[in-house]
Amino acid sequence: MLKRLSTWALALLIGARAMGQSPNIVFILADDLGYGDIGAHGQKLLRTPNIDALAKEGMIFTDIHAGAPVCSPSRSVLITGLHTGHTTIRGNATIRGGIVGNKGKQTVRRANLAAGDFTVGKLMAQSGYTTALTGKWHLDGYDTLATPIHRGFDQFSGWLIAYPGTYANGYWPAKRYVNGVLKDVEQNENGRKGYYADDLTTDESLAFLAAQKDAKKPFVLMINYNSPHSPLDAADSSAYKDRDWPQDMKIYGAQVHHLDENVGKIKKYLTESGLAKNTIVFFCSDNGPRSEGTPQQTAIAEFFDSNGRLRGYKRDMYEGGIRVPMVVWAPGIVKPGSVSSEPAYFADIMPTFADIAGSKVSYTTDGASVLASIKGKAAWQPRFLYWEFFEKGFEQAVRYGKWKAVKAKGKLELYDLDKDISETNDVSADNPAIVAKIENYLKTSRTESPFWPVEGK
Repeated sequence: MLKRLSTWALALLIGARAMGQSPNIVFILADDLGYGDIGAHGQKLLRTPNIDALAKEGMIFTDIHAGAPVCSPSRSVLITGLHTGHTTIRGNATIRGGIVGNKGKQTVRRANLAAGDFTVGKLMAQSGYTTALTGKWHLDGYDTLATPIHRGFDQFSGWLIAYPGTYANGYWPAKRYVNGVLKDVEQNENGRKGYYADDLTTDESLAFLAAQKDAKKPFVLMINYNSPHSPLDAADSSAYKDRDWPQDMKIYGAQVHHLDENVGKIKKYLTESGLAKNTIVFFCSDNGPRSEGTPQQTAIAEFFDSNGRLRGYKRDMYEGGIRVPMVVWAPGIVKPGSVSSEPAYFADIMPTFADIAGSKVSYTTDGASVLASIKGKAAWQPRFLYWEFFEKGFEQAVRYGKWKAVKAKGKLELYDLDKDISETNDVSADNPAIVAKIENYLKTSRTESPFWPVEGK
């Protein structure tokens, strides 16, 4: 779908330019944080006061979905605005082709965003924005020339798959990739644990924000944290030390607690610097909870009820795998305590950014702007949202208004999410017209991928 400048975006643009420039954007992404892991969604054991404050002072989206049920394809959807039937990266590892590399002791093949992929970095740069990304990228595969700098972002500080030293053991990297240069993290050399990865990402983000405070150009900053993705490793495990919990739960709780603290630091700086007056902040997660389907990770997710009432976890096409928390905070733009129930997903982020910028750049996307919802003026109509996934065989999922379909091994299940958010009652037999409409959509919903071929085609 070719996007054009919307009337609403134009009105916002005119208002923002009256203040000197278009609105800035800060997009904060957690890693494997479940829909039920935040207080704003009913979490009772974990404390997330800063994220909850964003929700209380802004808008919470109750029906937002990631791009996929695992990291790389979800982020590929986010960055390209194309769903998993069209975006380049459709899985963490390829089925065929890609570049060979090592993941721990495993040898795997990965794909990377191609040079010709049109990204949100390119879009926003062409729309007059300074663009930056900090933390996790996960779209480079094993290609050292597929970093954010090579895919449209002006600045990048973080870790890359292609440079194992930047990830190391997850949270204590000895190296950092900073704008094309590998730099030492002295505090973590020789196996030391002196500088937690999420704290490094926060400090880099704050430095970028400080440099933009008096800039004449608007900016978009994407802050991609590691937490609370495995391994269990907290910067400080004391947050729940007095709780009568198993040690694994205390560590996971401390990871979520520290993530929340870092979100609070970003919010505090935006407020105190005055940037909050013309900045829209998004907070969400990249997919559902439970980093791996191990007994340890499952026990943690069940202990905290990380997926709330939703069925499934990360790697599942049910709501627990793809529905994520999202909060939008923008003083003076977003009404405090507001809620949007519009079904949306990561393909919508790119066109939403374009609307915020009042962009006139033409591009192709599978998404639609949700800026009207953010402004509290949405009258949304049902539309198709699409996912596909390959780790358990070729699976597809479709959202159309209240309807959710999951198709695997040729069988389509249908759920009425208004009545059955937990996806326990397959109503496909009772709704042949809806099933036919979805099956018809599936015939043209995707293009073949050289990396993720569908068997039998």
